[in-house]
Formats: sequence, structure tokens, C-alpha cells
Amino acid sequence: MARSKRRGPKKGGKDEPSRTDVIEKLDMDNERFKTYYQAQRLVPEEEWETFYDALKQHLPTTFRVAGSRQVANTLNQTIKDVHVPALSDVIFEEQKIPPPVQIPWYPDGLAWQFNVPKKVLRKSPEFKKFHSFLVFETEVGNISRQEAVSMLPPLFLEVEPHHRVMDMCAAPGSKTAQLLEALHAQDSVTATSIPSGLLIANDTDHKRTHLLIHQTARLPSPALMVTNLDASIYPVMKIDALPGPNGERRTEQLLFDRILCDVPCSGDGTLRKNMGIWKSWQPMDGNGLHGLQVRILQRAMKLLKPDGRIVYSTCSLNPVENEAVLAEALKSNSDFHLVDVSSKLPSLIRRPGLTSWRPSVDRSVNTSYATYEEFVASETAKANPNTKLTEGHWPPKDVERFDLHRSMRIYPHLQDTGGFFVAVLERRPPGEQSAKKREASESEEPAETKKPRLEKENVAAGAEPVAEPADIDVDVENAAGDASEAKTKETPTSTSAAVAKGRGSKRAKKDKETDETFKEHPYTFLSPDDPILKNCIERLSLTSDFPSSNILVRNPEGEAVRSLYLANDLVKSVVEHNNYTRIRLSAAGTKVFSKQDMGKATVGGEPQFRVLGEGLPVILPFVDPGAIITADLETLKVLVQSYYPLVSSFEEPFKSVMEARAIGSHVVRFPPGEFDGAVLTHEIVLPIWKSNVSLTLMMDKKAKSALSLRLFGADITTAGRDVAQKQAGAESGSATPGLPPTAGDEEADTELAVVQESDLLDAMEES
Repeated sequence: MARSKRRGPKKGGKDEPSRTDVIEKLDMDNERFKTYYQAQRLVPEEEWETFYDALKQHLPTTFRVAGSRQVANTLNQTIKDVHVPALSDVIFEEQKIPPPVQIPWYPDGLAWQFNVPKKVLRKSPEFKKFHSFLVFETEVGNISRQEAVSMLPPLFLEVEPHHRVMDMCAAPGSKTAQLLEALHAQDSVTATSIPSGLLIANDTDHKRTHLLIHQTARLPSPALMVTNLDASIYPVMKIDALPGPNGERRTEQLLFDRILCDVPCSGDGTLRKNMGIWKSWQPMDGNGLHGLQVRILQRAMKLLKPDGRIVYSTCSLNPVENEAVLAEALKSNSDFHLVDVSSKLPSLIRRPGLTSWRPSVDRSVNTSYATYEEFVASETAKANPNTKLTEGHWPPKDVERFDLHRSMRIYPHLQDTGGFFVAVLERRPPGEQSAKKREASESEEPAETKKPRLEKENVAAGAEPVAEPADIDVDVENAAGDASEAKTKETPTSTSAAVAKGRGSKRAKKDKETDETFKEHPYTFLSPDDPILKNCIERLSLTSDFPSSNILVRNPEGEAVRSLYLANDLVKSVVEHNNYTRIRLSAAGTKVFSKQDMGKATVGGEPQFRVLGEGLPVILPFVDPGAIITADLETLKVLVQSYYPLVSSFEEPFKSVMEARAIGSHVVRFPPGEFDGAVLTHEIVLPIWKSNVSLTLMMDKKAKSALSLRLFGADITTAGRDVAQKQAGAESGSATPGLPPTAGDEEADTELAVVQESDLLDAMEES
């Protein structure tokens, strides 16, 4: 969804007008919008005013408790038992402010909604505390700021840990995170397993791809890959197949069990958030995107296994971007059908897809035609010979056979959400496909008239031909350039000539193997006998079960290794059998080890590596249990409070255990317990670094602050104390005296800016 840009209070001046004030000053009306959508009969006539008024209301804040099952359930219980009671009796300016409530249709009650004015978050002590809690948990990935309707597509995709999954237009990554959680559904703590499945998250915009990598890093997974390609012409990839009759190594095409097509769209379902759409909206936006949306969905169909599932979704209300796309794609591939999912998520109020609509043929919205034939014969078409309108913009004559009513429309007035469209498609098993193809061919027009018509329409719409995967030269098909395909804007593809030419000479094929516009470094698998890897395994006491043949590095040529990544077998197979520039591979696997810098880089002349906090859950099953140190909640509090507490400052027996340990990376287990009013309800395992005389809890400062808030009810970290002192100084109008500079000052300043940000939507914005 498009990002809305807002600014916080101006430094040294008065607050900017609240978002509610801005909404009230906007002219939230658009005659073209009303005329067009009333003609489409989106809702019954008696509901129109309710629907239209709902579009003008402020959109509630919604968030999802994310991560693994245990962490999510624990955090959710904290919200229910601690925060909701504290917010249940808040009176602000003589008005009772409602607390957060669970979204009724989201599984296990893990999604929440509340509607609180900006000034309440800024001035109410209770909501300020809740605000800080949400900000820190969002920073470490335990909470995802996400629109309620945006949570729907991954739920309908029904991903399982063994599935091969593709998110074709993935940035900014909130839905990708949901898919990753589904891949790791069997994990008890966090990403403690290496699922056999695969998730490829793709986006065509290079910058958005890196945002996607940042978002998915909150739930690191050895099963994740990120690519930077045009989804409408996504390339065929090769993976290992079963050995041949003589044991020879063979490859096969990678086909997917699940594909999410959350496609670029005009976005008018986000009117409640993106209020500028009120002024700019016109129906031709949807007309122009229709061709791209069809091509993306058709490409997904070619990449799906029999019995596989596709979820198609948009944040648009326009049937030209929704039902018309489905009809066009289903008409082109009779292997697929829409699935009735009306019994899933029974608490979700939805409306069926439309079976009748009239695309607008000009900006005025006053001209429309019942059929494509009427339009072609009209003076409007003759006056605009270069129009991109095709027969696919209109309902097909046999619209009933596509079961478009099985798609779902989510309207704002039904459950106080944004507008959204979702459809679930499945590919029939091989036995059913041939019968359906015969049935479809009998009802279709003769090939001699159909082919020229389709070619004409594709050219008019700027479409690229989409061939069956088996007929595509994988080297020529898609060396996608650095296109910029935002989610709300169609852009031309950069490979038209390559696709049109088809198979070329061997030299042309070789040229397509390398995309010189792609500047990322390649991934390389280390040998299990690599000295650096063997050193990590020995010093971190990893067992013989550790998948040492699945460790990757990504270094510029000639530079020393700094980070080691772990991938599962499927990711390894993709990396080994596909040129990384052709598939524009931006990320693979998850980072697990990193070189320790500063004066601690070597011990006995050997480089030292540490296990990363985000990588520890993946490594943990392979750590020798005898090497894991056990400590209590009192010890954890000392580690949280200080950057570098001395080993001698700890209580026994932890003190003696650590004094006997070598310098380097270690793993500490904290079982459930109580200390000084704090309660640890479930075991947590964290990485620490031992130097000559001190220890360091190897956690990001914000993750440490989030842990402190969760366990001790306050941010007792060094950075947190700095923030509190600076806030106190700011409120008194003077700086806090006597505070020496620390290594954490710059980051503490950043945290202060985040915590003081008065608008929760800004602090938790879904980019």
C-alpha cells in the first residue's frame, strides 16, 4: 500500500494540526468517484450513504502480534492482562477513551485495533506508556503495524512449512512476514527450525527490495530469498531433481505450491488513510493498470504446481482491477478456478465479487458502454485510436462460468476497515485439467479469429506474450532490468525485445546469463572444511548435525569474510543452479555468524566470530547442551542494565562459570523465574560476549529496551536511562547536568526521537 508522509511536531514550536483536523479541512468529496461507483452498484442503493460516509472517517490504528507462536502468545497475554486493564478507565478531557480491542476474525486473537486521537497518545500517561511499549516491540519485530485488511491475503493462502511460496510484489514486507511465520509454524520459540519449504519474496523496485530485506530480518529464516525482478515476466528457475537412471545429477523447474499476487493498483480502497486520493481520483487509473495486473496473475499461473493456490488481492474498489483481471486470467487458462472460501474466517464480514460492471472510457465518467463491441463501434473509440481499453476490461459474455461471486469485497462500513479485494484461485489436478480444457475449447471462438484478436488486444495494452514455462528459454526470457514498479504505478518492462525474439544464438544466450545492471555481490557456499567455518563450529560447540554444507558468504572479491549465512536445502539448490544476476538475487538465507570487531577480533591470532542474536534461534538446536550456560533473572537484569558489566560483579555460581569460560561468544539460558517483582514466564536464550574482564549482552539496544519493558516494566537500560534524563531535561527547559558522553549517545538520541514521536501511526508506519 502507498505510504503517507507526515511530520511530527516542529522543534521549538507549536504542534502541527492533528491528523483529525487535517481530515476535517479536506474536501472529502469527488463527484466522479460517486458517479462511477454508484453505476457499478458496489453496494445496495440503501447502503450507499453509509458506505460513502465511512470512507471519510479516520482509519483506526491496527497492529498484529507477530513472530513465533510462543513469543506471540506471551506478548498477546501481556497486552490483555496488563495494558488493556490499564487503558480501560482512561478519561481525557472529560471523555472516556476506549482501550484496544481484538479484531474478531484474526486467528487466536493476535490482531488489535484502537482509535485514539493524536493528542491522547501525546498527553495521557497511560497511553504514552502503551505507545512506548508498541514502538519498542515494533522495532524488534514482535509487533507489526499493519492495516487489518492487509492481513487477509496470507491467511487465505494457507501456507504450511513444507510449501514452496512466492510473494510476487512483496515490499514493504508485512505480508511476507506473515508468510514466514506460517513457514515456521512448527517452531516453539522463534525460528528454531529449518523448514523444508521456501519463500521467495520479490519486488521490482531496487530500493523497496532493500526495505523488504530489512523488514524480513525481524524474523530471520534459512528458507527466505529476496529477488528484484518484474513480476509480470518472472523467470523460470532450476532446482535439483531426482537423480537419473544412472545416478546422474539432474535439474527441474521450480514450481510453487502457493503464490501471493498483491498487485500494484490505483489504491482507492485506502482513501481513509491516503486522503490525497479524494482530489486526484479518476477511473482511468484503474484502466491503465489492468494489463499489468493480468500479466502478473497469468505469470503466477504458469509458475504454480497442480493443486497449488494463488491469492490475488488489491486495495482497490475498481472492478476493472479486480473481477475483470480474474475473468481475463481464467479465460486464458482453464486449469484454474476460483475457490469458495466463504466458510473461512466466519467473523469476517464480506461481500461477493461483482459479475457486472462498466469501465469508464474517459475522465468525465459520463460515457460508458455495456460491451466492448459497442465501445469499438462508438465515436469515442474512433476519436481515441490509441486507447488501452481491451475486451478484457468488460465482463465476458459467459461471465457466470467463472464464479466471480466467490471473490471477496471488503468495504469500510462493514467492520471499520479500509477497502480491499481478495480472490483465491487453485490449479486443478492433472486428471481434471484435460476435461476442463476440452470444455473451455468447445465454448471458445474459433482459433483463426481468436489469435489475431488477442494479439491486437495485447499490443494495445502493452502486454508481453506469456508462454508456458516449458516453452520459454530460461536464459532469454527474463533478464529483468532495474525497473521501478511502485505498487500504485504501472511501468513498462525492460525486456520486450528479449521476450519477442525468443531463442537466440549461443552468444546471445550467454549475454543474458549476466545482468550488468545488477550490482549486488554473489553468494558462495563454503566448504565444510573451510578454516573459518571449522573455527566457528569448534568455538561455539556446534554438534555434528549442524548443516555445515549450507553456509554461504557474500564478500567482494579479495576481502576477508565478515559474515556467514545459513540456508536450507531448497535455497541452496536455487543458488547453485541459477545465475544470481539473472534472477537478481538480493538476499538468501539468514545471517548467523559475524566477525567480532575492535580489539576483540582475534584470539591466539585467529579471527573471532560471534553468533548473532537474530541467528541464535536457528543455530540453537545444534549447540551442544553442555556448552549452554544457565543463569537467573537477577543476572539478566544486570546484563540489561549495563553495557559491559564486570564478570566479578555477578553473583555465584554464574560468576565462577563465566570466569572459567574462554574469551568469545557464548549462549546463556534463562529459565522461568521471579526476581524483585519481575516475572519471566517462559525460557529465553540469549548470546553474550566475554572479553578479558567483562560481559556484553549481544542485543541491539532497541531489542534490549523492549525486553526490559516487557520484564521489568520500565526501560532500565543505559540508553533508556539516558532517554528518561533527556526527557526530564527537555520538560524542565534545561539539559541534565553531569552526564558524560557515552558510546550510546547517538543511538540514545535516535531512540528519544522515536519515543517522543507523538503520532503512533508515524512511529509504527507500514512503509
